[in-house]
Amino acid sequence: MRRRTAALALGTAAVMVLTGCSTMSPNADGTVTLNMVESLTNPARTALIKDLIADFEKQNPKIKVNLVSPPTEQADQKIQQMLQSGSGVDTLEVRDITVGPWSNNGWLYDMKKDLTGWKGWDAMTENAVKAAENADGETYFVPYGFYGLSLFYRTDLIKEAGFDKPPATWDELLEQATAVHDPAKRRYGYAFRGGANANSNATAVIEAYVADKIDTANGYKLTDGRTIFAAPEALDALRTYLKLFKEASPKSSVSWGYPEMVEGFSNGSTAFLLQDPEVIATVSESKSVTKDQWDTAPLVAGPSGKTVQPLATAGWGVAKGSEHKAEAVKLVQFLSQGEASTSFTKENSLVPILKSATDDSFYKTGPWSSYVTMTEHPDKYLNVSQPRGVSWWTEWQQKADADVQKLVLGKATPKQVLADWDAYWTEKWQQEK
Repeated sequence: MRRRTAALALGTAAVMVLTGCSTMSPNADGTVTLNMVESLTNPARTALIKDLIADFEKQNPKIKVNLVSPPTEQADQKIQQMLQSGSGVDTLEVRDITVGPWSNNGWLYDMKKDLTGWKGWDAMTENAVKAAENADGETYFVPYGFYGLSLFYRTDLIKEAGFDKPPATWDELLEQATAVHDPAKRRYGYAFRGGANANSNATAVIEAYVADKIDTANGYKLTDGRTIFAAPEALDALRTYLKLFKEASPKSSVSWGYPEMVEGFSNGSTAFLLQDPEVIATVSESKSVTKDQWDTAPLVAGPSGKTVQPLATAGWGVAKGSEHKAEAVKLVQFLSQGEASTSFTKENSLVPILKSATDDSFYKTGPWSSYVTMTEHPDKYLNVSQPRGVSWWTEWQQKADADVQKLVLGKATPKQVLADWDAYWTEKWQQEK
């Protein structure tokens, strides 16, 4: 999966520009102005949000919304500066990797009581309702959608290889990808992720193999409290994944990150790709692969027939320092239901939060249908939260990516990698106690 991270330091001037947009008191006529800050900024997305805000303002003439759109690379750090100042933000974009530290610092408002009895909950999928509440029963954001994995596959290539349907398990994926793989013809089985964020796909296969034992509240733990990397099934998983690289992937994929993986599939050279729904739009625009040559299938399962969907999510929340919490919550509610939610998920290629999506032709047919299938069968496609909010998450990603490199280059065995990962997480959790 592609993960967006904030990396650039703030200049004092930049902070002053943003914090200068202080939360405004009601005007003489009773009009309230809210400051809303987005994180994953891009021009098309910002334009869409402004259209949704305009609709909200028409329905709520006494509320005006000022949208603040910092550059994505700096956004989370800028939002943090604004939250620390205690002013300048009312409604904001909260992500699964920021909700932990921001709420722990007391910067986010718990909307639990405000949203009790809200009819919007009834329209949401089970995954969305669960994601909105943390382990302590607090609601710091309402998700606007999910980034979930599915299997992109070439319908024509698997048919030529003698298969009448896409793989449903990792073992079947290895079998089909190996059958398609023919480097002499510049045809490769699988778009392997060996570079940036390689850890995400490696842990995805491990989670699938331990699905029967996994702690759904912490996707890196088993129900007995040990790490997923300590399970015997994890060794089978990583061995299968290594075979997928050695026997069915281009050698250059040892360094492939998100752009190279997607390009490898959309230019027609690879038969399988594990990726987020945002890739649907990219592949649809390909001039090398026609729409009848590809499709998506649900995320492949482990030996138990179950798999784990490590859904990444984000949503809209309210700053604790806001002086207009009631109006800010009202904006969150508006964005999280009806046409506003539908438009946002469609335009941003997100797995939807509304149950009605299963009856929407946009999602029922073609490459989106696999996501609906997974949503409708939560017992098979388990929705699990990964511990992305821990303070060492970036450190872990860097370490795990380097370890995957060692694995595929033959500098470490699956057993060594898993023992190292098990020790790493066990120690980190013990330090937390």
